[in-house]
Amino acid sequence: MTTSKTAAGTGTEGGAVLKLSAWRELLSYIRPYRGLVVAGGVLSTIGSLIGLVQPVVTKQLIDSLSDGRAVTGPIILLTGAVLLGALITTVGSYLLGRSAESVVRDSRRRLVSRILWLRLPQTAKFAPGDLMSRVTADTTLLREVASQALVDSGRGLLMFIAILTMMFLMDPVLVLVTLGVLVFAGILIGLVVPFFSRYNERVQKAVGEISSTLERSLGAFRMIKAAGLEPREEARAVDATTTAWKYGVRLAWLHGLVGACATLAIHVSFLAVLGIGGARVATGEIEIGTLVAFLLYLFYLLEPVGSLLEAASNLSAGLASARRIHEVQQLEVEPKPEAELARIAGGNGFAGGDPADKTPASVSFREVAFRYPGTEPLVHHEVTFDVPAGGITALVGPSGAGKSTVFALLERFYEPDGGRILLDGHDVRDWPLYLLRASIGYVEQDAPVLAGTLRENLLIGVPHADEADIERVLRQTRLDSLVDKLPDGVDTAVGHRGNTLSGGERQRVAVARALLRRPRLLLLDEVTSQLDAVNELALRETVAEAARELTVVVVAHRLSTVVQADRIVVLDAGKVRAVGTHHELVKTDPLYNELATTQLLVSDDAEQTAVG
Repeated sequence: MTTSKTAAGTGTEGGAVLKLSAWRELLSYIRPYRGLVVAGGVLSTIGSLIGLVQPVVTKQLIDSLSDGRAVTGPIILLTGAVLLGALITTVGSYLLGRSAESVVRDSRRRLVSRILWLRLPQTAKFAPGDLMSRVTADTTLLREVASQALVDSGRGLLMFIAILTMMFLMDPVLVLVTLGVLVFAGILIGLVVPFFSRYNERVQKAVGEISSTLERSLGAFRMIKAAGLEPREEARAVDATTTAWKYGVRLAWLHGLVGACATLAIHVSFLAVLGIGGARVATGEIEIGTLVAFLLYLFYLLEPVGSLLEAASNLSAGLASARRIHEVQQLEVEPKPEAELARIAGGNGFAGGDPADKTPASVSFREVAFRYPGTEPLVHHEVTFDVPAGGITALVGPSGAGKSTVFALLERFYEPDGGRILLDGHDVRDWPLYLLRASIGYVEQDAPVLAGTLRENLLIGVPHADEADIERVLRQTRLDSLVDKLPDGVDTAVGHRGNTLSGGERQRVAVARALLRRPRLLLLDEVTSQLDAVNELALRETVAEAARELTVVVVAHRLSTVVQADRIVVLDAGKVRAVGTHHELVKTDPLYNELATTQLLVSDDAEQTAVG
């Protein structure tokens, strides 16, 4: 029983902390524009308060008509009050709108910056589509909070008090009648308002699921169509859409219910005041002008009551958005260059050497152990090997041996659980991250190409490369013949994710992009997997040429790519089992011999020698 209570208490405390964090997140966006928000709120409130003059002037107008006095003065005063109130309200609305758009802009900037600097393991916590929804849909909901909700709540409360004060000065008895009805309605509304936040959050979560489903489907559109998965993916999106609709309908019902309660309360108050006030007019306790003015004020209560209810709804939506944004803001990010430069300037850490140094880099793994976050088995078990500066080093082994993980650890996409990884004798964790990655050219297995032109893809990371450099890498990767066929040469658009290029062309574009950076260490992950024999040979020549100026590390299943490597590291089940040249390993390592024999790279005599 104690455990249950403790758990419940912890959950309540956690929820309170989350709500407090959401408020802080929300206010952090509004704080820089608090001057505009206050000015806009004050002007909007003044505009509304000027409107409160109208019932008083109306009373004077009725009294003047009853006494036969001139009504020119009250009419001019009434017209002036209307025009002045409208002008002031317009300026106030503009200031609030400007601050709201600024809040949305800042929130999107901060969120985009946070997402793009996330550490790679953190990205697994949310689907890409959900993150995009937080940047677009959730930040948009902050607009209403910044422009209306906070101001409306304050203005609505002030107007409510001001109107009740004016009504009290006219007739305290009728005020008590009005308050009795409003308090009862307020209790009913208070029971409903907490559901706004719950349903708003579920709607926003469902919208994120819609984005995630579409992002996933569009990212593998050809596979979806080839496998006939359109109905299944459509059903997923429709389910999320239905969920958003379901909770949106509940919100609409709540809005209608709350609005109806408020309106009904005002109308019941009107009937009660009309009955009791009429009796008081009949007995001479109050004048007819007073009753008319009181009834006008009663209907004026609709605006502040409506503002308070709308503010409560918008605040609940804004807090739900702020909670979702806060979740992303809490994710761990990589250090930015300016932060690392400041750290180095303060005498903390290794400066990373001379950025202009283009000599080949050396790599050493020392008893490295690693497992991917959230998984139990180790991918690397005390992996130790050396890659000397210059030349070609190949990593081979069966699938799942941990070859590509070597590259992920070198790039510091992940941190090892044990051991050390050295670049030029310095632990990669001591290198400034931007200098470490500037020293490395990395070509992924799926060779991503971004939407845009071929030139834009080549210039990623080296925006100031000149035409001579571009032509050089095009020749090196045998892409010059492709460029000659394109309608606009290197300025031809390559489509979404490079879908107008073949798989082999995308791989060569990725290699050209890496070479254009003039790295000291080139990491190639299965770059020949989609190439035919002719283009594979051409790329091997490109790699051999590059290896004269930098260090090349190649991951390959096709051993024909690496038979001429200076050294080959054989990985198996996360361990280094052998290191040597192709000819040495064929004779000394049964696993490598088996891989080579399967790919027809070993003669019968060599196979018998290895078996023997």
